[in-house]
Amino acid sequence: MTRQKTLILLAAGGSAALLLGALAFQHLGGMAPCKLCIWQRWPHGIAIGLGLVALVAWPTLMAALGALAALATAGIGGYHTGVERGWWPGPSDCTGGPVGGMSSEDLFDQIMAAPLVRCDEVPWEMWGLSMASWNMVVSLGLAAIWVLALRAR
Repeated sequence: MTRQKTLILLAAGGSAALLLGALAFQHLGGMAPCKLCIWQRWPHGIAIGLGLVALVAWPTLMAALGALAALATAGIGGYHTGVERGWWPGPSDCTGGPVGGMSSEDLFDQIMAAPLVRCDEVPWEMWGLSMASWNMVVSLGLAAIWVLALRAR
């Protein structure tokens, strides 16, 4: 196996590990994901698929696309981290918002339509970093591996 394909498998395997970890937190740990958590999963799934395609065809193209997928999930993780820390507002359908000026009926409708899991709360953290933050950090590392694979052609 070439160095390029080895690096691609390492990067795609990293995405698989992160995705499996997220699913384990959800299904084994009972930690339901919020909307932004789900958004972070999609690029990992794409990266896994790109890694598999690279085994049979277009490894250089797949490495470039894999780097973009890793950067996409890192970007979403960074955005989610900012929402959790209150640096900027998140999507209105999964974060708390002001209730001033709302009628009691509008407020009730907003409460009933709110998701069960909020994007602006940190359900788990390690060493001061939330799951979204860890996804961002590790995904930036995976993007670097994809770039190394791109340059290894």
